[in-house]
Order: sequence, then C-alpha cells, then structure tokens
Amino acid sequence: MSGRLRILWPGKTRDLDWRALQEFYLRRIRQLAPCEVVETREARGLEDSQSARIKEIEAASLEKRLKDDYIICLSDGGKTMTSEAFAGFLQKRLSEARGTAFVGGGFAGLAGRILERADLTLSLSPMTFSHELCRVALLEQIYRALTIMKGKRYAK
Repeated sequence: MSGRLRILWPGKTRDLDWRALQEFYLRRIRQLAPCEVVETREARGLEDSQSARIKEIEAASLEKRLKDDYIICLSDGGKTMTSEAFAGFLQKRLSEARGTAFVGGGFAGLAGRILERADLTLSLSPMTFSHELCRVALLEQIYRALTIMKGKRYAK
C-alpha cells in the first residue's frame, strides 16, 4: 500500500459514546493501514434553517484541507457497494500513489461545490443517518474492507 488514507469531516464528535466508537475503529484501522482523521471547522451558532450558509462555512474549511487526493464524498444518493466490492475498490485506491480522502458532512450535509469535486460519491445506505452514526459506519466499513483485503478475521 502506498496511497494515504484520510478522512475529513467538520467538527469534533462531542458525544463521548460516539467518540469512543470512532476511536475503537480507528485503532483497528491503524493496525492495518496508515489513516488520518482531519476534523475541520464546524459552523456554529446558526439555525437549522440556515443550512446553505452552514454548508458553505464548512465547505470553505474542508477545501483548505483537501489535497490532490482521490475524493470520495459521502451522500445518501451516492453509489452503493457491498463490503466485498468496497474492499476491492479500497485495495485499488491504496495501491496507487494518489491519496484517498473520504469527506463527510455535518448535520446539514455537504455543499454542492464539495460534491462536485468528488471523484466518487458513496452512499453507506439510502437511508439518512446522523452524521455521528455515518462517521462510525464509515470507519467500520473501512476496517472491514482492510480485514477482507488482508485476509484477516474480522474481530468484533
């Protein structure tokens, strides 16, 4: 594996239970591959009705941290994959020199200009989940994919 793996999302996960789950999967991922989580600026102090403004503020912060990576944006309308297909996709991505960045949005989602930069838009499910649950689900699927790629037993 030569490509780097990065995960970007706005804001820190403040709920300790969700944060513990994220750290649980990050520890497991990092035993199998280098992985960096980048928590960017979160729009705060705005009403839910200002979702367009929230997305723009968070997009500006995300853009500052995006590199020349292959960008995968999370969206409920994106491409779906089985865990095995995702493992094959991730194996290909990690074998290339260009890094891979997963980009998740905050509670309002991602701004259109971030989605337009995506090389792939990926759906974890056609259902809508909280951004905290999406973070954990993404990390779990990355861990699962790495265990499939390396022929290791999935440890619960």
